[in-house]
Amino acid sequence: MEALTDRQNSIIDLARVAGRVSVEELAARFEVTAQTIRKDLNDLCSQRFLSRVHGGAIVASGVANLSYDARRFLSQTEKRSIGAAAAQLIPNNSSLFINIGTTTEEVARALQNHDGLLVITNNLNVATLLYTHPRIEVIIAGGPVRRADGGVIGSAAVDFVKQFKVDYAVIGASAIDEEGALLDFDYREVRVSRAIIENTRQVILVADKVKLERAAPVRIGHMSEIDIFVTDRLSSPRLAKLCQVESVQVIEVGSANGDINDRATP
Repeated sequence: MEALTDRQNSIIDLARVAGRVSVEELAARFEVTAQTIRKDLNDLCSQRFLSRVHGGAIVASGVANLSYDARRFLSQTEKRSIGAAAAQLIPNNSSLFINIGTTTEEVARALQNHDGLLVITNNLNVATLLYTHPRIEVIIAGGPVRRADGGVIGSAAVDFVKQFKVDYAVIGASAIDEEGALLDFDYREVRVSRAIIENTRQVILVADKVKLERAAPVRIGHMSEIDIFVTDRLSSPRLAKLCQVESVQVIEVGSANGDINDRATP
């Protein structure tokens, strides 16, 4: 393995904090050409410190997630747009699950003006966003609280979720592969997500395009179990075809201009 330069070490540190780095921003920060930064990123990717994505790179890890604060920062604008679009799918006077994730939190934020909601969640951050609203009832799953992100996980949370049958579920995933597998990092969290999917009438998956560029080791489920997929951009033709075959409604939210593309299902 080649020794890293000071600039390359700094790039790794920036990626670990922010989750993602861009060629343009790094070139400006270090006052070098974009070509120099691309060479740095290619070197770091070849040594598996980072993974190349369009316009930059992300932390290369298929076994450990980024910090929660880093995930909040990563694709923040896109997540906010996804959250707003997903919230529009939830009618007043309905019941729903919301699981752990920075994108699902944005859905909760966009639900604050709804009336008559029953929200069941294993996400303390979602509960904090919604519990003060008089027209929204919040129920929190019991069990151990994960300090990293305020997620309630474990068998007690699974058993709790199984007591309900709700109208909608809003779920996230850490990664989505081209075969349609929905993936995450913590098998205890995945067990709760599975229980949510199995006890819901309509499942809404919320995930930005970066999730299609990542890997994670634990399987939540498959895209065929999803009714609606809300994302900023579905860049994989293979996954888009799978969604069409499985009759998954895909809603693409253009973060730059707020445009929404609703791909028709057969």
